[in-house]
Amino acid sequence: MRVRPYAGKGPRFGERTWVAATAVIIGDVELDDDVSVWYGAVLRADLREIRIGARSSVQDNAVIHVDEPDAPTLVAEDVTVGHGAILHGCRVERGALIGMHATVLNGAVIGAEAVVAAGALVTPGMVVPPRHLAAGVPAKVRREIGEEELAHIRRNVRSYLELKGRYMAADDEREVEDPAEWAKLS
Repeated sequence: MRVRPYAGKGPRFGERTWVAATAVIIGDVELDDDVSVWYGAVLRADLREIRIGARSSVQDNAVIHVDEPDAPTLVAEDVTVGHGAILHGCRVERGALIGMHATVLNGAVIGAEAVVAAGALVTPGMVVPPRHLAAGVPAKVRREIGEEELAHIRRNVRSYLELKGRYMAADDEREVEDPAEWAKLS
């Protein structure tokens, strides 16, 4: 992991937080307990703060940024930020799921246990109500989320907690430059 303070503020990490070696965390970022930040993710809090709530996962290649003067990015607990998603100056409430390659822009609010579909574009200031699905470009609220879907989202949060735990327990990551050495790793 690459960590860089910015303007006198550096990242803060809760207990049992795991950050992949290729993730980058800059500035006023706070990761609560049991957060996971996966490979290639970038969290850049150079203009305002980024807060990631307990048990949330920021998956591979996600980008989280902020805007000034009034656009921090605030992610509550039990949130899944999917692979390649972009969060920019927005708020994501408890238990929400941001799909792969979705984009959530300044001032948008994603309600508790809401889902932003893969590839969706949530425009500035849009509010997705709790337990609703937003999809499309630009995103529109499509329907309520059913109980079966909520159960799946909650299982995904638990699954990433378990996966994070396995990565932390293994602690065997290393750089290998010589391909002849690769075979020795298994």
